Amino acid sequence: MAKPLGNRNKGLSKSVEERALSKKMEDDQKKRPAGPAPYFHKDCISNILIWLPLESLSSSRFVCKPWYNIINSRTFIDSHFRRSESVLIFLKSVSRGRSYPYSRPDPFAMTSMPEEQGNTFSVEVALLQSNLNTVPIFGPHVTGSSSKFFIQFMEFKEGKIKVGKYNVSCLGNIRATCNGLILLDNHVKKGLIVMNPVTRKLLTLPLGTLCNYHKESYGFALNHVTGDYKLVHLFRDEFEYVTCETLDLATRSWRAVNGPLFGLFNWFGHSPVSAIGALHWIPQLDNSDFIVSMEVENERFHCIPLPHRCTTHDRVMEMGGLLCFVTHEDLNIDIWNLKSVPEGIWTKQYSITKGSLIDMVPLFSLRISGDVIFRRKEDGSFHAYDFKSEVMREFEMDKERNLSSGSYLPHVNSLLSWTPSHHMSD
Repeated sequence: MAKPLGNRNKGLSKSVEERALSKKMEDDQKKRPAGPAPYFHKDCISNILIWLPLESLSSSRFVCKPWYNIINSRTFIDSHFRRSESVLIFLKSVSRGRSYPYSRPDPFAMTSMPEEQGNTFSVEVALLQSNLNTVPIFGPHVTGSSSKFFIQFMEFKEGKIKVGKYNVSCLGNIRATCNGLILLDNHVKKGLIVMNPVTRKLLTLPLGTLCNYHKESYGFALNHVTGDYKLVHLFRDEFEYVTCETLDLATRSWRAVNGPLFGLFNWFGHSPVSAIGALHWIPQLDNSDFIVSMEVENERFHCIPLPHRCTTHDRVMEMGGLLCFVTHEDLNIDIWNLKSVPEGIWTKQYSITKGSLIDMVPLFSLRISGDVIFRRKEDGSFHAYDFKSEVMREFEMDKERNLSSGSYLPHVNSLLSWTPSHHMSD
């Protein structure tokens, strides 16, 4: 049965009125001045900010005071650290017609690189312009040095290597790393610098006992008992004894401690590894039967026998909170772990039987995925072993070719600082 004509007209008239009212509200909204942004709980904002890439996160703290407080809070800093994957940090030469010799082709090699941009933070210029121990996050441009380096890092993601940039330049070498902090040579005033390349905060420290670069080793670790960061300096004195001195960042002064037994160290070629509350050194170039460990809290040295003799391509590394010895056994790569320095008992954890090659040097373990990263001596290629799929995969290189002016060191990009309020909580 058809509806009366009057009802249809009323419905049509009502529809026209609703559309007119909706258009009027839209026009009024456009004319109205912009009001405050919708309210979001700080936990919601924190969960969004924590997924930002480094460069965006650093600038986001200056958007507004609430964001600044969130990003600088201990809770946010700790959460960001726990979800941050391991990287390799290195120095890239700002070379001007200068190349560095390599015994074999390097996949990141190049002969020159453009001048740095105006937003580059120079460690040395920042120190010269400040009489304080810390400097602001943004600093001046530096030019004119033929021995300048960019601090950069390599990310290992989804089968590819991506080179990341801090836009930070320096003149000194990276001596050690710990929890996102790096130890640098201070070329402005003879000494050392502790720096977070993400936040660009700096702390100047006195130099340890002067020594030939090849006759010393610096370690950097967190004392989990006191919550303070500690530097350990091993060096060979004029009588060929290996002597030790330590510095707590809280006091910023060196003090001598009892060093390792005479004759244990033949060289300082490998950087020490921080794990299970101690620093660990492989003390010989080849055929070492033991490692030398120093407990960070009580500063006691131990000589710990290895389960197998350490060869040129073997290393120790931190993996899953334990100290691991990664060694080549015939055509396999065996992984042993150590849970306690005083006990000194190694347990075989895993054996890589697929895709391993004799010239694969273990570099470090990814702290989130757990993969072990290797680099081949023959061609410099990087490989990762996935324990879940039991597959060794080669990484694709980033399009940009980079020159590492020295060694690659394991690192974590974090917002942590050396101050107690910014330490990682347990």
